[in-house]
Amino acid sequence: MQYTAGEIAKLLNAQLEGDSSVVLKGVAPADSAGQGDLTFAENESYFRRAEASAASAILVDGNYTSASKTLLRVPSARVAFAKALQLFYPEKNFAPGVHPTAIIAPTAKVAPSAYIGPYCVIGANVRIGERSVLEGADWIGDDSQLGDEVMLFPNVTVYPGTRIGNRVRVHAGTVIGSDGFGYVLDGGKHLKIPQVGYVEIGDDVEIGANVTIDRGTLGPTKIGRGTKIDNLVQIAHNVSIGENCIVVAQVGIAGSTQIGNYTTLAGQAGLAGHLKIGNNVVVEARSGVMRDIPDGQRVLGAPAVRDTDAKRQLVALQHLPELLKRVSAIEKKLGLRPGADQPDT
Repeated sequence: MQYTAGEIAKLLNAQLEGDSSVVLKGVAPADSAGQGDLTFAENESYFRRAEASAASAILVDGNYTSASKTLLRVPSARVAFAKALQLFYPEKNFAPGVHPTAIIAPTAKVAPSAYIGPYCVIGANVRIGERSVLEGADWIGDDSQLGDEVMLFPNVTVYPGTRIGNRVRVHAGTVIGSDGFGYVLDGGKHLKIPQVGYVEIGDDVEIGANVTIDRGTLGPTKIGRGTKIDNLVQIAHNVSIGENCIVVAQVGIAGSTQIGNYTTLAGQAGLAGHLKIGNNVVVEARSGVMRDIPDGQRVLGAPAVRDTDAKRQLVALQHLPELLKRVSAIEKKLGLRPGADQPDT
């Protein structure tokens, strides 16, 4: 795939400065860009590297000028860069149809424009929408619903009753709708609580590889519209995640926790159950959340506290060895035995 700089400018609604006939064959970061590449610069340091590179054109969102490079001015260089990648590296198109090895229940309804790949299994009363793609070896349980333009990469398992919206992408190895982890002690044994709920996923959600989303015990586990979930995330039964959230790799969310909109859970964060996490919250990496968090707060640590407080604690810990030395020196000077109880004064 290749374009002229002028064509790219038109497609990205960019203001072009320089040679519009420059041929662009790919997209690359400034440090590795070669002739024919389009790169981007979102700050002065990036721009210096981009201008010194062999790239043929630069996406910029600042007041930069260049005598040697074609510039494409856009409101956001990073956003334009993401859109340019989609132009140069479009996803594979799947022709509508059903592979002969696929198994589809007679009561399932698959849109004529959908693609059902090899060894897929589609259960009774399943509904699959227009232009959806099941790449291969995907398993869709009875009574599940997949909207339009859903993309399931290989080996995705969707348990019965799952509801998936439009334009949802689910990567390989993910399991949606498995039983929640619910037991009650009965006569010294763990008695399983039947998990009879379901999972509901909104439009424009993307779910990474090897994610597990448990079905609700009674009602739904919900993933809100536009939320993006990284690889290796565990979402327990009856969790509700709001719209446009970011959930980074190896996050674990315990049952019945509610998360607001535009909230970010950074890598390896863990959230206890039955919590309420507000809108626009940031839980920083490896934090353990044990309490509710109001709107707009950033937290860090285990147990998680306001990030400013956590950082003060970390700074204080760095001074602890020196403080212990000073205390020891004072005890020695006063003739006190370290660690001994001292009489009241």
